[in-house]
Amino acid sequence: MNFYEAVSEANLNAETWLITVADGDFAGEKAMISGGEIVWTSDENGFVISHAEELTAVTESGLRTVDGCRVYSELLGNEKKIVVCGAGHVSMPIISNGKMMGMHVTVIDDRLKFANDAIAQGADVVKFKEFEDALSEIDGDDDTFFVIVTRGHRYDKECLRSIVQKPHAYIGMIGSCRRVKIVKDDLAAEGISRELLDTVYTPIGLDIGAETPAEIAIAIMAEIIEVKNRKKRNFGFPKDVMKMLLSDERDKLTMATIISRQGSAPRGMGTKMLIARDGGIVGTIGGGCVEGSVIAKGRRMLLDKDHKPVIMEVDMSGDAAEDEGMVCGGRVKVLLEVV
Repeated sequence: MNFYEAVSEANLNAETWLITVADGDFAGEKAMISGGEIVWTSDENGFVISHAEELTAVTESGLRTVDGCRVYSELLGNEKKIVVCGAGHVSMPIISNGKMMGMHVTVIDDRLKFANDAIAQGADVVKFKEFEDALSEIDGDDDTFFVIVTRGHRYDKECLRSIVQKPHAYIGMIGSCRRVKIVKDDLAAEGISRELLDTVYTPIGLDIGAETPAEIAIAIMAEIIEVKNRKKRNFGFPKDVMKMLLSDERDKLTMATIISRQGSAPRGMGTKMLIARDGGIVGTIGGGCVEGSVIAKGRRMLLDKDHKPVIMEVDMSGDAAEDEGMVCGGRVKVLLEVV
């Protein structure tokens, strides 16, 4: 089993870390750590095994120096998903914002017109059925964000009863303090743990004085971003990237991974892109001049006989960056590997 096959089959219910030695004599060596144990390694006598104690104790994604070598550690997560219960006015901007963030968006509503609105807004999946039935089809996981924005507390209760017992990254529920209290009290009376119910984000969204549906949606998405970024679980292998990596028919490719980020940048740490000899790409690390220079370097690497990984630094600050239209103003380090 190669590294990418191991990644595709990883148990994400356990804390799973991907390790890449980025430079030095062992550059390119890879390993997977799950539950504090090395479960896959590209070299049984290599750098990771000899530094197992330090690397199995890693607690933060990023680039670090271990015994003189730079090592990239990445906490692996699932695709980030939003499940929106209710397809009313607030849901529409949640859908569009979720899609802009690269999240998979599922919407549930039992009213045909509202379900059609969610489809038109661009939701990935729309379940036109009773909330309880639809939620029984959704398992949830540590990267699923549930948003309850239904039309009444009866439906809120129905949704929360199901969701609170699923694995989740976040549960938020809209409603007045009175409405929320009624729902929680009723569910507590049914035997659901009050401690569990108190983990629900209510009132939903950051307190920014939001009033209109669009403003409320922004407050909700801001809260989701805040919760998501606390965990620092990367989703660096979108389906199209992983499909290409697992293909038996593919040619050699260069994989670009953002391994460090300072300031503002188009994409976060762990974002990956594949580069072909002809300059074709799968995935993106943000577009623009950053991506263009990385693609050029990646293509040159495919022609070299020496396929050692390279760390490329891209500065998006200063006068030169402004002249090129780079308005982000940050710096990123990108690891380039021939795969």
